[in-house]
Amino acid sequence: MAERRKKIPTFRSEAEEREFWEQHDSSDLIDWGRAEKVRLANLKPSTQAVSMRFPVGLLERIKLEANKRDVPYQSLIKVWLAERLADEEVRRLR
Repeated sequence: MAERRKKIPTFRSEAEEREFWEQHDSSDLIDWGRAEKVRLANLKPSTQAVSMRFPVGLLERIKLEANKRDVPYQSLIKVWLAERLADEEVRRLR
């Protein structure tokens, strides 16, 4: 016989829903075995602006390297940081 699940309540606000999910396990309310995979092609990750100061010489070297690759220097910095973090994670797992 199919297992009966509790009903997900109706929420008055996003804050109320957030509080609910912080205190409840979704497996009591959702049959994850029947879930279907979906692709959210247009979903954009959240971003947050940061301000960083670089020594002038370092910033000039970064800009030169970005120019060689024909990319904005800010994008190159993001790629380099992401690569370095990935390397650190791999190193930690060894």
